[in-house]
Amino acid sequence: MATFVLIHGAYQGGWIWQPVATKLRAEGHTVYTPSLDGCGEHQSELREGIDTETQAQDIVDLLFYEDLKDVALVGTSTGGMVMARVAEQARDRIACIVFVDALALFDGECSRDIVNREAPVNTPLGCGASREDALERMFKGMDSGIAAWAADRLTLHPRRCFEQPVRLSDFWSQDWDATVICCTQAQNPGEAHQRRCADKLGARWLELDTGHYPMISAPDELVRLLLD
Repeated sequence: MATFVLIHGAYQGGWIWQPVATKLRAEGHTVYTPSLDGCGEHQSELREGIDTETQAQDIVDLLFYEDLKDVALVGTSTGGMVMARVAEQARDRIACIVFVDALALFDGECSRDIVNREAPVNTPLGCGASREDALERMFKGMDSGIAAWAADRLTLHPRRCFEQPVRLSDFWSQDWDATVICCTQAQNPGEAHQRRCADKLGARWLELDTGHYPMISAPDELVRLLLD
């Protein structure tokens, strides 16, 4: 049985992995779905100083304190940035990495270099999606109940995570057991960006015929790919 650590993307929390985590646990796997600093149920802790590196450090600490080894590390959307930093810092604890329609930035790049869509909701500390934008764009075409459930749980994401360049000194030069899962109906981060990641890592390339949030739009299919 495997140990999965699932890292969410922008405006989300660990909650978004609930359908996938439930199915993986039913198969006997151990699953962690941490909410990143300032996100999800930690929204009241949104503050200056949170960035990709501090969020990654929280996951590195989780791996240490839970004594996790041979971890299948999975990141989606902006969670791909966090995942890469975690993997670099905790190499001896990682069995494989999976990018699920994820940002895979090179050293010195930032999220805004790849995805420059402005968020509808902006504050000095964070940015996010309105409920209307979530239902009409982000979760468009999903089951209405699932879409509403997710829209009700969106929170702001720390602003610096989008604006600060990532630091990855040797992630891209290491050998990884890597998989890239591209969601073909999603506009961002797009196939070209994800192909770059797969080519650089020599990763397996898989596709899902769904949008950017497969963990709630196609959880059965995503679980099958994670267990493949």
